[in-house]
Amino acid sequence: MSFRFSHVLHLFFILSFSFSILAHNEQDPTTKIMEDFSGYPIHEPQFSASTSFSVDTENLQLQIDELSRYSDTPAPSVTRILYSEKDVLARRFIKNIMASSGLSVREDAVGNIFGRWDGREPELTAVATGSHIDAIPYSGKYDGVVGVLGAIEAINVLRRSDFKPKRALEVIMFTSEEPTRFGISCLGSRLLAGNDALANALKGTVDGQSISFFDAARSAGYATDQDDLSSVFLKKGSYSAFIELHIEQGPLLEDEGIPIGVITAIAAPASIKVDFEGNGGHAGAVLMPYRNDAGLAAAELALAVEKHVLESGSIDTVGTIGILELHPGAINSIPSKSHLEIDTRDIDEKRRNSVIEKIHQSAITIAKNRNVTLSEFKIVNQDPPALSDASIVKAMEAASKELNLNHKLMISRAYHDSLFMARVSPMGMIFIPCYKGYSHKPEEFSTTGDIANGVKVLALTLAKLSLA
Repeated sequence: MSFRFSHVLHLFFILSFSFSILAHNEQDPTTKIMEDFSGYPIHEPQFSASTSFSVDTENLQLQIDELSRYSDTPAPSVTRILYSEKDVLARRFIKNIMASSGLSVREDAVGNIFGRWDGREPELTAVATGSHIDAIPYSGKYDGVVGVLGAIEAINVLRRSDFKPKRALEVIMFTSEEPTRFGISCLGSRLLAGNDALANALKGTVDGQSISFFDAARSAGYATDQDDLSSVFLKKGSYSAFIELHIEQGPLLEDEGIPIGVITAIAAPASIKVDFEGNGGHAGAVLMPYRNDAGLAAAELALAVEKHVLESGSIDTVGTIGILELHPGAINSIPSKSHLEIDTRDIDEKRRNSVIEKIHQSAITIAKNRNVTLSEFKIVNQDPPALSDASIVKAMEAASKELNLNHKLMISRAYHDSLFMARVSPMGMIFIPCYKGYSHKPEEFSTTGDIANGVKVLALTLAKLSLA
């Protein structure tokens, strides 16, 4: 008998004996011997809520408060506009926190920031999480921010629990989720999803002060080489999963006393710009029968939007006239021009598009009846809805149950970067309650307890997906 054969035979007897006493041990000794012999794990380690999770709520709240100070308006409001001085300082703050949490940090050409924790199998695609930190004028300090700082803290939770990721975990801070400066929402995530039309349109895009997108980006240290943004694009499947933690921005979770919302779908948004032109004239001298009032045309269309939305047959259909501008804007002058910007949303794309068509037909009819010109009816964006991936929903539900946290399956009527990340990878979202559903206003608030619950569910979900 050769030495090699006798050695293998001896190992076989050891393994057989070990198998016979498996029922008396917490860990399969056969597996342990095989792992010791080979130097590699036979089965993936299990990771569950039985592992002690510790969220540093005090430090996380301090970070949220400190980030809110990078604002162009006084507390308690927050205003943080893309590529502004305060935005650049806030970005530096996030990068420092990522680095101090042991993440390797990189940025792309438009300022999407990535913090990566490498996994033990680097050839596998990573699991990603994140949100945004830009803020519309006079808003609050939790929208988006919870999904960035909370994601970094979720990584810290896993580190403190001695978790070892199989797939890398990556935190993303997306550029300009809000449309404040250039009128484009989710700019960073749209580009990550490979939007050629947007990349080309940005070459001619300017803000309200006629500053071009690229001049603004370069003032913040981005897009330094050229105007080609294709380097930002991600290939489909670049991540195995993406999860976003976010405040609800609605009252349901708080009203029902439920700590966790598991999102099954994100409503489909569309934006419309409408311009009417009339003759104008003196408010006293032009008699009512002879007027071509562009302002009244706009007012009538605003009411038509409400009518068509309410007649859709679904509570999930919504419409908002967010901007209504009159020219010349004097109390004693009949408006010669009016400009409206309309936001319509629904989880049913066909139903939403039907409402848009009815709005268009109303605009044509109103212009004819009031003898004004419909000079523009432009659909700025018409995005499809996004469905959460079933396996991610299952993982989020399982995490909530293991943590003994009640959860609610729900849809997101606000749209988020997750809507566009769904084009890159399977997607899911976690909601936590916020005070009275307030958002986009200084009163926006979530308790440290609710934030901690969200961070724990996110951390455990990331762990499960990392080991998949």
